[in-house]
Amino acid sequence: MAAESSNFVQPAIPKFDGHYDHWSMLMENFLRSKEYWSLVENGIPAAVEGIEPTEAQQKAIADHKLKDLKVKNYLFQAIDRNIMETILNKETGKHIRDSMKQKYQGSTRVKRAQLQALRREFEVLQMKEGESVDEYFARTLTIANKMKIHGESMKQVVIIEKILRSMTSRFDYVVCSVEESNDLDTLTIDELQSSLLVHEQRMNGHGRDEQALKVTYNDQVAGRGGRGRGAFRGRGRGRGRQAFNKAIVECYKCHQLGHFQYECPKWEKGAHYAELDEKEEMLLMSYVELNQSRKEDVWFLDSGCSNHMCGNKLWFSDLDEEFRQSVKLGNNSKMTVLGKGNIRMQVAGVTQVITDVFYIPELRNNLLSVGQLQEKGVLF
Repeated sequence: MAAESSNFVQPAIPKFDGHYDHWSMLMENFLRSKEYWSLVENGIPAAVEGIEPTEAQQKAIADHKLKDLKVKNYLFQAIDRNIMETILNKETGKHIRDSMKQKYQGSTRVKRAQLQALRREFEVLQMKEGESVDEYFARTLTIANKMKIHGESMKQVVIIEKILRSMTSRFDYVVCSVEESNDLDTLTIDELQSSLLVHEQRMNGHGRDEQALKVTYNDQVAGRGGRGRGAFRGRGRGRGRQAFNKAIVECYKCHQLGHFQYECPKWEKGAHYAELDEKEEMLLMSYVELNQSRKEDVWFLDSGCSNHMCGNKLWFSDLDEEFRQSVKLGNNSKMTVLGKGNIRMQVAGVTQVITDVFYIPELRNNLLSVGQLQEKGVLF
């Protein structure tokens, strides 16, 4: 037996806090480390009746009784006085432990009822929106461990399959990848958690980097002397666009509020404005002509533009140059789209990412599509 005294710090005696299964596990491990657990599990060996024990047997029984006193001392320190007063038989450590088990772990019927409740909780368990992978694994494994303590035989593959089918929708492609590339019968819970954590970190990184560009009407008014000119240009015929308040729109023909330039009653019959050609697969864009010089460092908000457009290739952080499309101007001229990608820009000191921008080398002015911005939750 290991010596009681050593130079190492002795492990603390686990205190009973009302959760018997957890305390019992800690106490068992503590007493095993002291080599006393057999006394708690089996009790003190008794001498055979009618047979005089030998001197060696008497010495062994005396040693067991001394060890049992030490076990009782550990149990007395672990159990509150009020609880100890409810235990009638305190003769041996085994008697104390059996009484605690009966009082706080409950009978077989109680354990069965608790197990049924845990099974229901496990079946309806779902990952919550905004919950992290670590938090969901902790909830799931806590329930699974309680079920095991109450006698449920649960294999790892059952827990893994439950986790995979109860993740939120943003993990759908990750779940498919895990199921296709791994044998779930051999995959461990730790391996699954590690894989999901890597994907979660990547998704969170992309979410912080690619913030939607937010533009408010008040910001536009402040930046244009309070008149709101330049906030909207051309026709507002986006496909599937959300409605916005036309009461703040200023007409560029008569300078009255409530309608666009193309709707102005003062236009002559032959007025020119951007128009969708239904017979051709073309994208709508407004015709903007500001002198004949390029304004590559300026972006114009355009309610008639079907997509964001830029003529400076150097502005793109990534560009798919295989993408091709055509756009039609209000003067019936056409331009070819030679790519589509994303552009990063600084807005109020924050890096913003404008996605799905068309690259048109011939374009003289950079255009932001009001419809596309509205689809991303931009407020006007």
